[in-house]
Amino acid sequence: MAKQTQTFEGLVMSRQNYRESDMLVKILTDQFGKKMFLLNRARKPGFALAAGILPFTHADYIGEVRESGLSYLSAIKNVTQYRQISNDITLNAYAAYIFGLLDLAYPDGQPVGFWFNQIKQALHLIDTGLDPQIIANVIEVQMLKAYGVEPNWRGCVIDGRTDLPLDFSESYGGLLCQRHWDKDPHRLHASPRAIFYLRRFSTLDLSQVKHINVKPATKAELKRVLDIIYTDMVGVTPKAKRFIDQMNQWQDRLPDAHKPSDSQSNNEHRE
Repeated sequence: MAKQTQTFEGLVMSRQNYRESDMLVKILTDQFGKKMFLLNRARKPGFALAAGILPFTHADYIGEVRESGLSYLSAIKNVTQYRQISNDITLNAYAAYIFGLLDLAYPDGQPVGFWFNQIKQALHLIDTGLDPQIIANVIEVQMLKAYGVEPNWRGCVIDGRTDLPLDFSESYGGLLCQRHWDKDPHRLHASPRAIFYLRRFSTLDLSQVKHINVKPATKAELKRVLDIIYTDMVGVTPKAKRFIDQMNQWQDRLPDAHKPSDSQSNNEHRE
């Protein structure tokens, strides 16, 4: 079937101007994966569907979904915008990074299954004030499988033990218990707390998360470990990740008086 009119749930990933007054809008759909929609005259004042095509918007859409090429929208209802994300440059960057991870992992038009609801929940949690880095870290850990990298987070890859300290080994593609640390002198030397969270993140349903409170030192360690895994084992870096790193570097240069305090940071995962 070349085309079909469908009602579907969607999340606006990005948009760009097209021709004189039109717009291209990329939407993550619950049924068809990522699709690019052409909206004629979308940049004209009074465009009827304007509220439903803003970045970081969740809505129900009605339109012509084509297997290849551009698709088209005819109606939008039940529009909800993630306003805090839209108005905060840091939250915006983390939400864009989450979309970027999925965008690079899945080709357009391929259904993403579980990921639609997981990403919708991730945006909801970020929008309601939960720590955006930790939410992005959960997505990073779980998205590894989509990139063909599926570390063993269950226990030691050699003997399955979980009762000894564990560390991550790129060479072995997962965790090594202390008995086998000598087998990989280049293991990541991750802290026990970071390993605890990485194991939890690998199976975490974000719909069950109510609070996040992770100490800054643990957050820094999680970032270090996941950056190494993505650089060495995945090899992709969404544009938003570079922006986040630049923001972090800028914040590190601020005098302590201008940095957010621990009480201002919704930072150890609690359920």
